[in-house]
Amino acid sequence: MDWGTELWDRCDVIEKHTHSGLELAEKYVKFVKERTEIEQSYAKQLRNLSKKFNLKRLGKDEPDGRFTSYQSFLDILNEMNDYAGQRELVAENMLMNICAELTKYLQELKLERKSYLTEAKKAQQALESTSKQLETSKKRFEREWREAERAAQYADKTDQDINATKADVEKAKQQAHMRAHVAEECKNDYAAQLQRFNKEQKQFYFTDMPLIFNKLQELDERRVRKLAQGYVLFSDTEKQVMPIIGKCLDGITKAGTNVNEKNDSMIVIEQNKSGFERPGDVEFEDFSQGINRASSDSSLGTPKGPMDLLGKNRSKNFWLFSKKTKLSPSLLPPLFTPPAPSPSNGPPSPKFGRDPLSYYLKEINKTVKPRISSFRTLRRSPVVTEDFTHLPPEQRRKRLQQKLDEIGRDLQKEIDSSEALGKMKDVYEKNPQLGDPTSLASQISQTAQNIERLRGEQSKYEIWLAEAGGRGDTPRYKSHSFNNNEAHETLSPDGAHSDGGTPDASHAIYAEFDDDFEDEEVTAPIGNCTALYNFPGASEGTISMQEGEVLAVVEEDKGDGWTRVRRSNGDEGYIPTSYVTISLNK
Repeated sequence: MDWGTELWDRCDVIEKHTHSGLELAEKYVKFVKERTEIEQSYAKQLRNLSKKFNLKRLGKDEPDGRFTSYQSFLDILNEMNDYAGQRELVAENMLMNICAELTKYLQELKLERKSYLTEAKKAQQALESTSKQLETSKKRFEREWREAERAAQYADKTDQDINATKADVEKAKQQAHMRAHVAEECKNDYAAQLQRFNKEQKQFYFTDMPLIFNKLQELDERRVRKLAQGYVLFSDTEKQVMPIIGKCLDGITKAGTNVNEKNDSMIVIEQNKSGFERPGDVEFEDFSQGINRASSDSSLGTPKGPMDLLGKNRSKNFWLFSKKTKLSPSLLPPLFTPPAPSPSNGPPSPKFGRDPLSYYLKEINKTVKPRISSFRTLRRSPVVTEDFTHLPPEQRRKRLQQKLDEIGRDLQKEIDSSEALGKMKDVYEKNPQLGDPTSLASQISQTAQNIERLRGEQSKYEIWLAEAGGRGDTPRYKSHSFNNNEAHETLSPDGAHSDGGTPDASHAIYAEFDDDFEDEEVTAPIGNCTALYNFPGASEGTISMQEGEVLAVVEEDKGDGWTRVRRSNGDEGYIPTSYVTISLNK
């Protein structure tokens, strides 16, 4: 069934229906646009939320960064940021795949519909014009036929009138004959117009308009099909991001399961353990026996005699400053131990009165209070020192060890740099066309100074670490011998330096290259390289190559412009990095 057959007479209905269908599609486009605006606003708010609560502004050394709960919270924020990205992707895909495509398609449908309606209007106007011509010819035929009838009646009447002359009779007959001839012509013209109108009307209702209506039907069906695809895309766009959103939610779940409360508790202990020993029992001072012992310098308060043991047992449940102060002198570090009162010989002074112990406690309080205040001030604003003596023993050892590790890494970088400069200088000396060896003198000197400075700092921190009770087992690095006619400096395992001159300094660096190749195990290639130019490899430690030759890369360029390669026969050496194209294994 089609519109051209079933709705041949409902042109106005078809026009109205196709118009309302296009309006529905435009309304859906507007709906999707507003949905994308909501998605974009939601994604923006999620990103702002993640940025607001992101704790990455804290440095790497911040203690909170090691807690699993902290890291899990950061993971949740990252997942939420990724989730916001997926919402933005949903909005972007809807705008591109639904709004833009459907809007463009609707414009094409509107133009096509307009052309069909214009074509229908022209066909209808042509039919109306033919109908008007038919009506005109019909009226003319009717009028002329009536005139012919009246002329024939007048001629008969004149012919029967006895008073009429022969001329009058002939004239009336001629007039009647002329009118009859004109009426016959009008009749033929009317018949022709009628035949033409019927033909055009049949063409209009059975061919032209059904074709136009069928085209409009096909247009509307394409509009509906495209709109249905837009409905499906509305859902598919959401489904496409569901797997990634699911991964984001799984990441949040994983972040929650990764929280380890026991590990966080151990980190709190590791970060805040002071290393101090617990204070011992407060010793008993027996003033009734005339003995005025000083407080023990040791925080352990180990008894030294029978009277001390007796005093220790008697004061087992006694807390010295439970009401007047919060800290006891025995709880302070050894640096803040209050001074002991001077010993007394003989009987107690009369100023003690009946309760010498109370008087003595008051005197101790007077002495300890200002020291406690100073201790609090020190804790609030500690003076940071280079040897970290402002930290508790355990934390000091950790910081010293960290500092030694940093110095060790920096020292290794400088040693690698010095080795690279030495190799470059040797190559320049053998191949002056590659560069001027004297241009490297300042860099070699600066690198040597940096190495000496770092070794000095390393020794200094090792001493401090030994004083703090650390192991001090920092790695030692072998120094490099430069081809500059200077003494070759080496570092013994215990850190001492030894100097030894050699007859031929230039031979030493080559020997060092040979030692490196002989002593080191065969290293697995890390990639391949293809020679762009010929290289003679005349210098010691280098290797020749031909243009287009493929070599295995053993060691990357460390910044000196040379790459270590190996042939298939096992020959190894250095080549200029700029002479080859390198492809590393992933």
